[in-house]
Amino acid sequence: MSRVVVALGGNALQRRGEVMTADNQRKNVRVAAKQLAQVAKHHELVLAHGNGPQVGLLGLQNEAYARHVDDKVTPYPLDVLGAQTEGMIGYMMEQELGNELPFEVPLATILTMTEVDPKDPAFANPTKFVGPVYSKEEADKVAAANGWTVKADGEYFRRVVPSPKPKRIFEMRPIKWLIEKGVVVIAAGGGGIPTMYDEGGKKLEGVEAVIDKDLASSLLAREVEADYFVVATDVKAVFINWGKPDQKAIKRANPDALIKLGFAAGSMGPKVEAAAEFATMTGKRAVIGALEDIEKIVEGQAGTIVTTEIDGIEYY
Repeated sequence: MSRVVVALGGNALQRRGEVMTADNQRKNVRVAAKQLAQVAKHHELVLAHGNGPQVGLLGLQNEAYARHVDDKVTPYPLDVLGAQTEGMIGYMMEQELGNELPFEVPLATILTMTEVDPKDPAFANPTKFVGPVYSKEEADKVAAANGWTVKADGEYFRRVVPSPKPKRIFEMRPIKWLIEKGVVVIAAGGGGIPTMYDEGGKKLEGVEAVIDKDLASSLLAREVEADYFVVATDVKAVFINWGKPDQKAIKRANPDALIKLGFAAGSMGPKVEAAAEFATMTGKRAVIGALEDIEKIVEGQAGTIVTTEIDGIEYY
């Protein structure tokens, strides 16, 4: 039985432009669970997930509360909101996966802290999208009201926050123990709760940031010695010239060759970087593809396979 780590994109849990309600999120989680359950029946499964839309929504709710009660009230910081989303999303995923799997299959969500470097250059250049999408006019208004940075995300605009690289996952020992006991583990949600040590190197503190879930998932996959690392997103494969008449889907790619193509930092870039990192450091396969193709992806029959087994790039 092989060990598979699947990183679920935020859009798999909250569709782009969809109203952000618990019912909509549960509906999307239920669809994902049906796909993932097929993998869990034949493999050891470890799940990670995005949380950009969810943590952004909680941030908005906190801002609204602070304004309503007292302008001097400090809203919950992003690390606390990240912890909340790990519990919220993990709960739904456990429940819906449990409805699809045999009763005896145990599931567990691990509240996961991830260490980051306080000197990471990401703190000076926010790139991580969080929260709902806005029109340009709406984005300018909320940015001015809250002191946010907003950037274009396709045809919409969204808030961006720092996204430092993950250095270490603190809960690796309980995660490994649970996997060895046959548990389907949900961990490193939203990239993990961003934390770092103070200047003295002794006190652990939360950080106002959101760690990229793909890079954290790649670290998680390496740490648990996964046989296969899957980045599940909302497109069938990695494309060159995306959205243009001459767009082409990549079937297999050497990690170095794939990185050299260059992909947007706010979308496919981190997924490519995470897959390439896993393939390079382990010699095993990573794949980027659509959640609905998850069974075929694990069998090597769909998505973009990132592997050191070839030198260049092959297209479909």
